[in-house]
Amino acid sequence: MESLFVQLLVIGIKILVILGVVLGLGAYLTLVERKVAAHIQRRPGPMVVGWHGLLQPLADGLKLITKEDIFPRAGNRFLYNLALVLALVPAVLVFAVVPFGPEFEVFGVKVKPILTDVNVGLLLVFALGSMAVYAIALAGWASNSKYALIGSMRKAGIIVSYEVVITFAVMGPIILAGTLSTYEIVQQQINQKLWYIWLQPIAFVIYMFAMLAEAGRVPFDIQEAEAELVTGFNVEYGGIKFGLFPLVEWYVEVLSLSAIAVVLFLGGWSPINIPFLGFVDPLFFLGPLSPFVWFVLKVALLFLFVLWLHWTLPRYRIDQITETAWKVMLPLTFVNLVLTAVLAPIVWR
Repeated sequence: MESLFVQLLVIGIKILVILGVVLGLGAYLTLVERKVAAHIQRRPGPMVVGWHGLLQPLADGLKLITKEDIFPRAGNRFLYNLALVLALVPAVLVFAVVPFGPEFEVFGVKVKPILTDVNVGLLLVFALGSMAVYAIALAGWASNSKYALIGSMRKAGIIVSYEVVITFAVMGPIILAGTLSTYEIVQQQINQKLWYIWLQPIAFVIYMFAMLAEAGRVPFDIQEAEAELVTGFNVEYGGIKFGLFPLVEWYVEVLSLSAIAVVLFLGGWSPINIPFLGFVDPLFFLGPLSPFVWFVLKVALLFLFVLWLHWTLPRYRIDQITETAWKVMLPLTFVNLVLTAVLAPIVWR
């Protein structure tokens, strides 16, 4: 009974930490993006609310919460609100299978820094990711607005296209690791002394492009092309409901997919890798904190890379986006699978 209580307590703490960090960090990443965009464009960004604008996300949140909640007269209220739940909950649940570091011990209790280490972790990630299609389609349809509906259909088409691409892109690391468990994939890279990005550069590049499309980031943000469709599928949402969609799409999803990219291609919490020889850890002086710092650094670098692209590249047309997925990226993932089948026996040996 005591051991069951300890397990439930550990699980409860993990849930609170994940929810607190993900949602709190998601809000503050809006400030990070505004600052990064400002420095790219040689301007200071938010500077008024708090020191260097540090309290700006709190001001934005307060503004959105106190705004009037307007509902379209002929819309479907139940589906209108359900779309928000289907957008937020699956995006946060992805973090349940993200391993943040190696197992450690606290007061004699062994703790894995992952909420649930299921043997089909990656399957769960992409099952939850596919729920975004329903959220977006419902948001557009329940709003009873042609602009929202057109925006939602564009976005749904992009997500379906790139879900297929991203699924085939991750097949390479899965074959090399021989498991669908996210925790075990990292352990395999450590045991094989090999980040999979060295053998899967094509898959990594395709994964990153698919991630941009899934999250609606430039150059794949056609569903939110302001000149054509105002803000896209969420145009009829107001106040905090309006703010939740970009929070989930641009920040929580990018964070979760960046974390999965680190797990699949960059060795998770492992330090700098010299292929087949071992690892070099310049942060060795941090002791047991070093793996967690490495994981956070890798995720942060991928997130900043996404921001850099967002404020640098122009927007594609909708036909260019879908053609790129089906005619370029998908065939490349098939080629990568064949190459992986040839290289896998070498890695296993």
